[in-house]
Amino acid sequence: MDKHPPLTTGAQAVEYIHSFSWLGSRPGLSRTRQLLAAMGNPEQQLQFIHIVGTNGKGSTAAMLASVLTAAGYTTGLYTSPYIHHFEERMTVNGAEITGDELAAITSWVGGLADQMEEHPTEFELVTCVALEFFRRRGCDIVVLEAGMGGRLDSTNVIPAPQAVVITNIGLDHTAQLGNTVEAIAAEKAAVIKDGCPVILYEQKESVTQVVREVCQAHGASLTIARAQDVVLDRESPEGQWWSWKGQSLFVPLLGDNQRHNGAVVLSTLEAISAKYPVSPQALAQGLERVRWPGRFEVLSRNPWFVVDGGHNPQCAATVADNLKRYFPGKAPVLLMGVLEDKDRAGLCELVAPLAQAFVTITPPSPRALDAETLAHELTAYGKPAYAAASISQGVEQAMELAVADGLVCALGSLYSVGEIRTCVLSKKGDLS
Repeated sequence: MDKHPPLTTGAQAVEYIHSFSWLGSRPGLSRTRQLLAAMGNPEQQLQFIHIVGTNGKGSTAAMLASVLTAAGYTTGLYTSPYIHHFEERMTVNGAEITGDELAAITSWVGGLADQMEEHPTEFELVTCVALEFFRRRGCDIVVLEAGMGGRLDSTNVIPAPQAVVITNIGLDHTAQLGNTVEAIAAEKAAVIKDGCPVILYEQKESVTQVVREVCQAHGASLTIARAQDVVLDRESPEGQWWSWKGQSLFVPLLGDNQRHNGAVVLSTLEAISAKYPVSPQALAQGLERVRWPGRFEVLSRNPWFVVDGGHNPQCAATVADNLKRYFPGKAPVLLMGVLEDKDRAGLCELVAPLAQAFVTITPPSPRALDAETLAHELTAYGKPAYAAASISQGVEQAMELAVADGLVCALGSLYSVGEIRTCVLSKKGDLS
């Protein structure tokens, strides 16, 4: 490929990155390794916590990064996808990469990538840009969230990390990763490297056994994070108050799944404490400051408006539990938009029985199911279902149906979350 012209803005950098799809490309780590070698191997100059799993990766990563930042470490955070804009995917101490930095790094990395016989994919490019960003910023530690899977994920090029974190495993991306949770667990656990501590979200024994065997093969210690060690003192739509080893902690994230994620975070911090000690004050401050938009996030109170990017049955079960837990007696208006390739039947059967009505939207994705088709399918649940022409119209209609003291819950796809948040917060003001 001809060398691209210099990239001078963040927008140009994003456009360049997006011009290389991940589709139709051979899986594998060779392109990422080749590009990083041309870059001088920035990953060899960094320390990592590597996070893989199906659900809860982002929340877990956000909590870890927030605590390590509060403890005074220069902390990188790499996550995907983004909610509002691309720069959210790579932050240092909570601040996003600037447009100037993104343009400069992408221009350099892209120039090297364009000389390769087989061009890196979009995600491979993003990962390499992020690693160079963290190197230039002199990060003490990077919380690195894998994209899809683990074994062939481009984040798996890193040296042995300070810890491998495996969050809740569920059925998602089955075409690429396998159609049982055990097969998917094996793909995720393939990031485990010799001698590094592994922290596992407490889950079914067959999944735990897969991870245990990989740990034994690599001489890696396994800690199963027990949610029972994190005691829920009280909760409200504002957040949760936990007790852990005699310390009181507040976390502004909702749902029992976050207590399980919290157990993973606390176990991980213990596992790395010899090299990265965290004081009780930094722990409390970091958890209190954590923000992770679009995960059972309360955006408004009158009516109550909750948004969740959950898009698989496991996420839907969590949303259903949280609706009953935090809003007992309220039948929500469900604002739903889904991608065609997701298990929407499994998702709908868990949340649809709770609804008083449905408003459907079409997520901004080429893989989206159109709102009319989804509305038609939802009529099977015997509740009114309305297809909205746009996301903003859907938000408006759902809030009108919910009336003053009612409840709207938006879910089905992370692709819709950014616009939904913008629509609601422009009406109500940000509560966070």
